Amino acid sequence: MVTRKQQQEMRDTRWLTMALVTVTLGIAAGLGAMGLGLLLHFVQHIAYGYSLHAIISRESFLQGAAASSPARRLVALCACGSIAGIGWWALYRFGTPLVSIRKATQGKGPRMPFLATIAHGLLQIVTVGLGSPLGREVAPREVGAVLATWLSERVGLSPESSRIMIACGAGAGLAAIYNVPLGGTLFTLEVLLGTFNWAALIPALATCVIATVVAWFGLGNATQYALPSLSISPSLVLWSIATGPVFGFGAYWFVHATRTARAHAPKNWRLPLWCGVVFPAIGLLAIPFPQLLGNGKGLAQTGFDSELGIPLAATLLLLRLVVTLGALRAGATGGLLTPGLTIGALLGIVLGSLWNHAWPGAAFGAFAIIGSAAFLASSMKMPLTAIALIVEFTRIGHDFLIPISLAVAGSICIFYLCTEYNFQPVWRSGSVRISTLLSRSVDNRTHGRDRATVARRLRP
Repeated sequence: MVTRKQQQEMRDTRWLTMALVTVTLGIAAGLGAMGLGLLLHFVQHIAYGYSLHAIISRESFLQGAAASSPARRLVALCACGSIAGIGWWALYRFGTPLVSIRKATQGKGPRMPFLATIAHGLLQIVTVGLGSPLGREVAPREVGAVLATWLSERVGLSPESSRIMIACGAGAGLAAIYNVPLGGTLFTLEVLLGTFNWAALIPALATCVIATVVAWFGLGNATQYALPSLSISPSLVLWSIATGPVFGFGAYWFVHATRTARAHAPKNWRLPLWCGVVFPAIGLLAIPFPQLLGNGKGLAQTGFDSELGIPLAATLLLLRLVVTLGALRAGATGGLLTPGLTIGALLGIVLGSLWNHAWPGAAFGAFAIIGSAAFLASSMKMPLTAIALIVEFTRIGHDFLIPISLAVAGSICIFYLCTEYNFQPVWRSGSVRISTLLSRSVDNRTHGRDRATVARRLRP
């Protein structure tokens, strides 16, 4: 029989173990994200030949890529296609099957393979550095999660505690790579765990803060986006209310399109062929539009600086959607956080410019910031995290929380309304209804046969 004193000692030991794992995981996730971030900058500088004297420099990737020759851009994307195609084909062919973070955080879900996950993250960072239009944030999240898996197994944590620590490792990786401790914490709680209880909140906040501070030693303590002086106005507040649903509707179709592209992406011998065609095509588009290269951070910064006009913003919005979906369809892997943020910023500029014709006065950068938050909130299904990320990304004044929150609320409402009613385009609604009726007819016939069979067996 276990005495009360022994129970207290066991409880104290369990809390001490969790505290040690939390601190260790925060340090490990920070080091992992820092290493991946430095590798990303190194690949970018070598591929496009800028700031070769320092890995971390004031020259942005967009500036360096735009200053490079058109031939160099094309060669970099051809190399990107080769590495992506061969690398992911080899990983799927010879590596241990990958396990997503979401599956790993489902309690008794499958275990994330260590080496395959690390290789998967390295491929993402290298291809994004070479110009892939996908995001870099999935790699540090996966590295943080797989490190948490390894630590949890070594100390023998319970399945529930392991699930929490895996989510914390993923959130810490996001926090460290982007310098967003609050955003990483909310991502862990809102997206991965779906709870804000103390047992999850404390380790989530601790790991994200520790990882962020550790990453400062290599990546520095700098904001992701520098903003000019911006102010809100009644016009901007009304615009955020009016256009919030538009961003939600656009995000719904963006999620639908990306999910379809990923579902049809090859994982066999066709993967190198697709990448060998799609990425050189992106390189050709990048000759007149270098803004298409990379995850879109530089393009979003240009939008926040109000340096994009309506024709260019609309053109880049369309092309950005094309290259993002093309990379996913080809079989490349990466995040959609920064690409979604960029698409929302471009859509905000387009809608804001139209609004300014009726009620002029607001800066394009203000429209871009609100649009990026509203689109990101729905496309990633994380309203609270999106608001926190935009604030930490830009260090925007707290006054902007009013229009940002209003736009996010409208966006989320329409997004979930479309999801609830499974909104389909006109050309698909007929086929969906027909397939539904056919399936119901088959089910009715099947149930009828089952009932008849049971009745025959029960007869004397």
